[in-house]
Amino acid sequence: MGRFRTIRNVHERIIEAPAPTVGTLLDRLSSPHDPIWPAPAWSPVRFDRPLGVGADGGHGFVRYRVSAYEPGRRARFDFNPPMSGHHEFVIEPLGQVRCRVRHTLELQRRGPMLLGWALAVRWMHDTVLEELLDNVERAATGTVSNPVRWSPWVRLLHRLTWNRATAGDLPTGARLVRAAFERTDYSDAWRMRMRPGMPRDPESWRGVLRGASFPVVGSEGGEVLLGEDAGHLDFRASIHVDDGQVTLSTVVRIHNWRGRLYWAVVKRVHPFMARTMLRRIHRRLALTAPSAAERAQKAPTPAAPPGS
Repeated sequence: MGRFRTIRNVHERIIEAPAPTVGTLLDRLSSPHDPIWPAPAWSPVRFDRPLGVGADGGHGFVRYRVSAYEPGRRARFDFNPPMSGHHEFVIEPLGQVRCRVRHTLELQRRGPMLLGWALAVRWMHDTVLEELLDNVERAATGTVSNPVRWSPWVRLLHRLTWNRATAGDLPTGARLVRAAFERTDYSDAWRMRMRPGMPRDPESWRGVLRGASFPVVGSEGGEVLLGEDAGHLDFRASIHVDDGQVTLSTVVRIHNWRGRLYWAVVKRVHPFMARTMLRRIHRRLALTAPSAAERAQKAPTPAAPPGS
């Protein structure tokens, strides 16, 4: 067993805005209109309650809890076991109209975990933090002087670590695909969790079937149904979007021996192709979505409480 080594990683930026203005942005971390965390390109921060001491959650596979919170000034997060360490945001006033935002990570690692940090985690961590500071600067001042750029290595790591689609049942709300055929000989459904800022209009997700010229045969609510009928089999593909997830579903009706022979071959590669196409468009839409700061600026301002 090797000795632990403490990794210390610091990111900071001078923001040309008053500390209280920037502090209000920190206070909205993990909220529905979080203006600073760089989702959906990166896994969003989610807690089991609003930001405050005791809130437990994290982002992606990194889990932590809020151990200290001074509204508008500081938030510290202690990593959950088996990780050891913490990270924190601090906002330091620099006069009346400017401030410094600092993020500090202290993490204990050893052996292979140190190698993982050096080769992969640090590169993604640094990019996430610089994008977060970009969002702070954009939300507080309206612009970013020098936005972060992804290196080729970060792009490769991002592609390799993107979430995978998981299998499930046809969504309850996907009424078009459920009623597509009186008799169904094959069905499957692949789903991915939605991230903040991803489009909720199913039309935006039709690119999941890129390269296929299937016509739209129905549209209702959060679902678009595509498909085609042929002499040997009929095929329908449904794209269903709700607040929690996007689902690509397939149903097939076979007519004769040619259809059975054809589908016996195709169904061996169909699941792989379906989940690969869904994952590809999921990532593409995440990367082209407006930034958290841009979305927050467009979000409606909450109404003031009566009597305020």
